Amino acid sequence: MKLQTTLKGGMIAVVMLIASGCASTQQINEMSARLDRVAQDAAAAKSAADAASAAASEARQIASGAQSTANQALNAANQAQACCDATNEKVDRMFERSQAK
Repeated sequence: MKLQTTLKGGMIAVVMLIASGCASTQQINEMSARLDRVAQDAAAAKSAADAASAAASEARQIASGAQSTANQALNAANQAQACCDATNEKVDRMFERSQAK
């Protein structure tokens, strides 16, 4: 947003210099070249920001996938623990019965 304001301000300055008759062709050309460089810098900055946004979005998707996998692993571990606990209870009951006889 600031870059657009700067570009607009630069264009207004060029128009004012021309209108006032105080600007030489060389000054106008220099101002135009500066405005072109600013516009190129703005385009490069926008491109970099877009790339960063895309990378952040991809990272967010990867993190979401990793969280889903971790949740599935936790669920499987809880189920395995429940099965193990049930098996231990059965073995303990069988051992107690064999000792009682």
